[in-house]
Amino acid sequence: MNKMIWGKIIVAGSCVALTNISYAENFKRFSVSAGWMHVMPQGKANPFNINSVVDPNKENGYGIGSISQQAFLGSIDPDAQLYTGENALDFLPLTFERPGIGNQSLAQMLGALENNDASDDQSYLSNINASTAGSAQLKGIDQWTAQDTGLEAKNVDTLGLTFNYYLNDHVSLQFIGGIPPKVDIKGKGEIVANMTGEAMPQGDIAMLFPDGILDLAQDIPITNLGNKKRASSVRAWTPAMEVQYQFGQSGVNKFRPFVGAGIMYAYFNEIKLDSTIKQDLVNAGHMIQNILDDKAGAALDGEVSSADPKVRVKTTDAIAPLVTLGATYDINENWFGIASLSYAKLSNRANIDVIDKNTGNKLIRSSTKIDIDPLITYVGVGYRF
Repeated sequence: MNKMIWGKIIVAGSCVALTNISYAENFKRFSVSAGWMHVMPQGKANPFNINSVVDPNKENGYGIGSISQQAFLGSIDPDAQLYTGENALDFLPLTFERPGIGNQSLAQMLGALENNDASDDQSYLSNINASTAGSAQLKGIDQWTAQDTGLEAKNVDTLGLTFNYYLNDHVSLQFIGGIPPKVDIKGKGEIVANMTGEAMPQGDIAMLFPDGILDLAQDIPITNLGNKKRASSVRAWTPAMEVQYQFGQSGVNKFRPFVGAGIMYAYFNEIKLDSTIKQDLVNAGHMIQNILDDKAGAALDGEVSSADPKVRVKTTDAIAPLVTLGATYDINENWFGIASLSYAKLSNRANIDVIDKNTGNKLIRSSTKIDIDPLITYVGVGYRF
């Protein structure tokens, strides 16, 4: 009796084992799927690091040349001092009292000196000429970090495609691709050059300032990234490869969760910069070239320089680790539904240069790290064969 029972148990166990082996041997080697892919970048903006070819230690400084009265006054450090006789006084709000004359602005004072007529309120100059303006040592526009600025990728949708090759019923190699989406890049903050330095005026004007030196300090706006709908757009190519492990068994479990890990490669092209930002950077290129040409006054007045600036934008390629959690659901022997959530620790660098087309010189070099770090959801339908 016992022998008969043990015999039945052995036979039954053998049948189950043979059935499982049969399922394992009959799994499909290949599968493909297509569906909706939604990419949600999680990274935050990083500040721009900016360099220009202005040398803050240039011997004798840069020539100022002709400069408008408004630009001249706007460049003066609010804490600078002015001689008005025996005493040195702060001249904010650029008015002071002269004995026997009354209140006068700095502009009127300069005009009075130039025209030797201290009593004529209308005698101030519309421009300070090159021989009077002298030269200046300029700092702060050679290199700086623009805090609270940067670039952030926005959410995007595209058609996703996957291809799996199964090594066995549980382990597969998956290639992830799709139609490369056009990604909008949002700008953050305003880029401002905090210029400082010392001007060395010539002639009678020099006598107005202690030791003939006028302290300079001016915040020069370069471009506003944050007030644009988008700072730029790019085409993103992000193929990925994963090793996946799928739980359950083919032909037994309709619902089969899986986990995966692999790498993502990112390449970006078709980069288009906002036209207003692009023009602002061209204007900044003219400013730098005017300084190099010893026309710092023209630089502050926003005049066109001898350069022909162009803007070049490049991004670096990147490789990032990728992890995935998902599941498939068998509709029948061949067709299945799939859903997954992936995360990639992805970042790259954007380099924006302003180059003089006449000489090839880089007038301005700027760079920022873009942390993309996307969460990627995928919902699709697949076929096994």
